[in-house]
Amino acid sequence: MGGDHAPGAPVAGALLALAELPQEHRVQLVGQPDTIQRALDGALSGEYREHAAAAQRIEIVPATDVIDMAEKPSAVLRGKPNSSMHVGLRMQVDGRSDGFVSAGNTGAQMAVSSLVLRLHEGLTRPAISTFFPTARKPVVVLDSGANVDCSPEELVQFARLGAVYAEDLLGRENPVVALLSIGEEAEKGNAAVKAAHQLLVASGLNFQGNVEGRDLPNGASDRGPFDVVVCDGFVGNVVLKFYESVAPFLFGLVARHAGLSREQLAGAFKELDYSEHGGAPLLGVKGVSIICHGKSGPRALKNAVKLAVRAVDSRMSEHMGRRLTEAA
Repeated sequence: MGGDHAPGAPVAGALLALAELPQEHRVQLVGQPDTIQRALDGALSGEYREHAAAAQRIEIVPATDVIDMAEKPSAVLRGKPNSSMHVGLRMQVDGRSDGFVSAGNTGAQMAVSSLVLRLHEGLTRPAISTFFPTARKPVVVLDSGANVDCSPEELVQFARLGAVYAEDLLGRENPVVALLSIGEEAEKGNAAVKAAHQLLVASGLNFQGNVEGRDLPNGASDRGPFDVVVCDGFVGNVVLKFYESVAPFLFGLVARHAGLSREQLAGAFKELDYSEHGGAPLLGVKGVSIICHGKSGPRALKNAVKLAVRAVDSRMSEHMGRRLTEAA
């Protein structure tokens, strides 16, 4: 029920995902049944009519409350216990589902996920992780907006979460972790970053040291490639929003000056399209909760569902719990 294009985009995204996933997978659409059914009927009688077989693997689960995109998380926790977020996440705890995907209110999803799924022992906050395309291969950046102010210890926790994510979903062995700062020297950065640098040196992680913003597009610093970049949510979200703006800017610039068609340029800028990866896992909760951009269309939501499947199949959350216990 959440997102700028709900319920049409989630319904269509579910159909597209099921058409590509093995037969044993199914999708539960959680929300107001009549509204969802109308969207599903409309999709199957129109653009998505060829996905009628996939629709047989869809279940509509009733949830009466709808969370507005601008509602405060505290108000959602107190006043909307029957929202699609509460109901959908409780099904995961009850063993009736394996993962949760939403393009709705990000703050509400973080709060409800933390309350219902709970955090792994030793964590104080969850973190939003995002794939960033680079000149080499994608890197994991976290936190991308969940936590504006972070302690040095929390930045180290994020590094551990990101390392498992890079292992399980990107297939990186012994991933290289970097800390985003204003200089590569250990003494550069604010107080939290400088203290986090010292903790990361002693963490047992494959820590490269500080990297700068200019290193992100390259996926490497002067000391070599990295797989995970750690920062607080304020910095991470600013960088993420800048990254998202680069593709359309360059697209228009090149098209205007080179005289190329949109079709000719589409492939070149594909990796900068957020819908390519679909969503960002909320790391640190005991389960799978995928946060999608509010503007997500069917393709982005399709890819978010497939990302959730990979997170479940790799048992990523359990892996994170073990790593955090070992580090305690």
